[in-house]
Amino acid sequence: MAYIETKERSDGARSFIVRWRAAGTRTGKRESETFDDLPSAEKFRDLVRAHDEQWPPGWTRGEGFVADRRTAETMFEPFALAYIERLTGVQGDTRSKYRKDIQANLVPWFGPYSVADGEGGITRTMVQDWVNDLRAGRLAPLDPRDRKPRTAYAVKTVHDKHGLLSAILQAAVDAEPSLRASNPCTGTRLPRLDGDQDEEDMTFLEREEWAWIYECLADDAKDLAEVMAETGLRWGEATALQPRDLRRRNGRPAIRVQRTWKKDEDGKSVLGAPKTKRSRRTLVISHRLGKKLGRRAKGLARDALLYTGPEGGKWDPGTFRRLRWIPAIELAAAKYGLIKRPRIHDIRHSHASWLIAHRVPLPAIQARLGHESITTTVDRYGHLLDALDDEVVAAVDWAMDPTAALPGFLVETGLADATEGLPRVPRQTSGWNREGWTDAGDSQVEGQGGAVHVVTLMGREVPFTFREDAEEVATRWNEDRAEQLAAMRKDGVAEEVIAFHEAAGPEERAQWTGTSPVWDRVPARRFVHSALAAYEPDGTLAYKAPPVSGRWVWEFEQDSFTTRAAEFRTERRHGGRVEAHVRGTDEAAVVRAVEQARVKALTTR
Repeated sequence: MAYIETKERSDGARSFIVRWRAAGTRTGKRESETFDDLPSAEKFRDLVRAHDEQWPPGWTRGEGFVADRRTAETMFEPFALAYIERLTGVQGDTRSKYRKDIQANLVPWFGPYSVADGEGGITRTMVQDWVNDLRAGRLAPLDPRDRKPRTAYAVKTVHDKHGLLSAILQAAVDAEPSLRASNPCTGTRLPRLDGDQDEEDMTFLEREEWAWIYECLADDAKDLAEVMAETGLRWGEATALQPRDLRRRNGRPAIRVQRTWKKDEDGKSVLGAPKTKRSRRTLVISHRLGKKLGRRAKGLARDALLYTGPEGGKWDPGTFRRLRWIPAIELAAAKYGLIKRPRIHDIRHSHASWLIAHRVPLPAIQARLGHESITTTVDRYGHLLDALDDEVVAAVDWAMDPTAALPGFLVETGLADATEGLPRVPRQTSGWNREGWTDAGDSQVEGQGGAVHVVTLMGREVPFTFREDAEEVATRWNEDRAEQLAAMRKDGVAEEVIAFHEAAGPEERAQWTGTSPVWDRVPARRFVHSALAAYEPDGTLAYKAPPVSGRWVWEFEQDSFTTRAAEFRTERRHGGRVEAHVRGTDEAAVVRAVEQARVKALTTR
């Protein structure tokens, strides 16, 4: 390993000789370089070590880097900083971040080299080694050997820093006259964004998990967190809201996003316009949130902040995180068993996931979140779209089949009426020929003649015109109950009992003689939550109510199927007791409906 040997000259002065063996091997050629001062010798020794006991690229023995004889402006550090100063259309804090990044993550590797071609210039090999060092967290050639270890950067961070270096070196290519023929960043093998990166790490909260966190937040933080959860606003946008941003759109309450918090070159927070055109947007909000914001804005100046910190003024994100957010996460973990550790920004990600789960189209999500490109929305949330597979198939089936049921998103969003009067599209088929069937109402045929395919589901026989539809229902029925069936087998339940819960068939029959309708499509399927409560005449519970349960329910299960968020019915029993039956696709709404059913039952007895 390279070391320094000190010698005293005849005139009393000292020289410092850096010695090493080429490639660091015992048999390697002995090499040396002499310096008049110790700091220069130490700097050169570290360069030799950083280049695996070889001469640093571009170094001429006895003369140093050839680049040292060039103009100072072509050396990496002054050229890079000058490039940053010439940038236009960037915010003050962005320029400041670029400068810090150059000093911390570029100069320690490229400081001794020139941006120009030739001896002492930056090469492709240097760039590749730098990328590998950033990813592994290795020290830079110019780092002091005793400095603390560097952080191993995430994949996306490495891509971002490589992009900055590439832009700087491209400026050298584009200079007049050009300083180099090509950009050495071209062709760098960067780590894959979809490799070992763990979603960076976006955390998506379920509604129940968000409710836990919200309950555990301090009172002065709840309203701000709620507006972020309902709108998907960024922290800087939400904390910059003012009374003049409260609007109406199409008769509905709305928020106009037209400013956000930024930092100037000195790091001071200032209000300014959002970064991009699409970030300046108007969001429709619920009437409930609109009323809350109206009450909060009452009495405030038009340009006052709606949300302020404990001592007034801007809510500092670090303070909010330390004093409000993290304590709420820890309390929710202790109180409810919350496992996830979301960041504040994950409220925005969760908002997007809730929209996707409720079949909101991606362009609408893009506009609501203020993404400049739909590509950003797809890249960030596209992996959640598996939840919409059923709706995609239903929409295509509805478009191609005049007898198919309306897709759920049309029914649940109230858009079903918009389809009235539209021409029916003839079904285009391959394989099974479904032409010639007569529409007998709701795609079910009473007493259908001809062969049918029957699936038996827990004693219920469900007939289908087409075998592939019957097979799909049977397969998905068993998939929905896979865990339940496995648990039953593990517990030693008799096979005949297990077989009763499994789908049997399809069995082909020459004719259907039953009374239930024959299906010539795959019936709709929803995850339905249900609850049952019984009340005495005085309103007290007759017995402890079981918890809300849920399962996948098919359209042919008419006693259990629904597409509504929540609905209930009450039945009066002997002795004045009232039973409330509640079901729906929204668990929280079902829980609330239990109380509504009780109130109605007691007020109408």
